[in-house]
Amino acid sequence: MSEHQHDHQHDQQHDQDPTEPDFFEPAGWEERYVGDDAMWSGRPNPQLVTEAGRLTPGTALDVGCGEGGDVVWLAQQGWHVTGADFSANGLARAARHAEQAGVADRTDWWQVDARAFAAEGRQFDLVTTHFLHPPDHGMVEVTRRLAEAVAPGGHLLVVGHAPSAHHTQLTESHRRAMWEAAELLPGLPEGFEAVVVEQRPRTVERDGESVDIEDSTLLARRTT
Repeated sequence: MSEHQHDHQHDQQHDQDPTEPDFFEPAGWEERYVGDDAMWSGRPNPQLVTEAGRLTPGTALDVGCGEGGDVVWLAQQGWHVTGADFSANGLARAARHAEQAGVADRTDWWQVDARAFAAEGRQFDLVTTHFLHPPDHGMVEVTRRLAEAVAPGGHLLVVGHAPSAHHTQLTESHRRAMWEAAELLPGLPEGFEAVVVEQRPRTVERDGESVDIEDSTLLARRTT
C-alpha cells in the first residue's frame, strides 16, 4: 500500500475503499489519480515538519510522494527534493502542485516502486517516506533499501500507522501491513544510529469524531 495518502488529507486517513484488491499495486493508484480532483489535503505530514524542521536543508528524497504535499513543503523550506512514487499520474499531479507553489525549480521526479527501490548510486541528505505500508510485513526490507540512498551524515525518516483497534474498517491484510517503529530497526544497515524510535500519539477527525491514533516514527542518522 502506498500512502501517497498523507494521513490528514480530508481526515480520511487511508480509508479510500480499502477493500479494493489493487490497493497495494500501481494500477489502482493510477486509476485513483485520473482526473483533477485532489485526493489529499496538500498539507505536510506533521512528523516531517517536526523532524525536518530541525535539519539544515540540503537534498531530500520523498518516497511514496503521491500528490507531492511533503515535496512542496520541503522545497519551500529550502531543500532540493526528488519526489518518488510508483504512480505516473500521481507524479504528474505532484509536478503541477510544485509548479503552482512556485518551487518547480527545486523539485525532481522519479517513478519507482519502493518495494524494488535501488539507490543506483544516488544519495540524499534526507530520505523520507510517510504512511507507506507494503503488504506482508515488507516495510523492514523497504527501510533497508531506502537507507542505501542516505548520504554520510544524512538522515532517514520513516513514519507509518501503528496497528490500532480504530482501523476496523480495513481488511486483515491492510492491518497486517501496519507496523511499530521498533519493528523497522532490523532494516537499518551498519553505520546507522537510531535517533528517534517512537509511537507518537495524534488525534484526527474521522466521520465527525475525534480518534486517537499513533504515528510510528523512526529517525536514523548515517554515521559512516
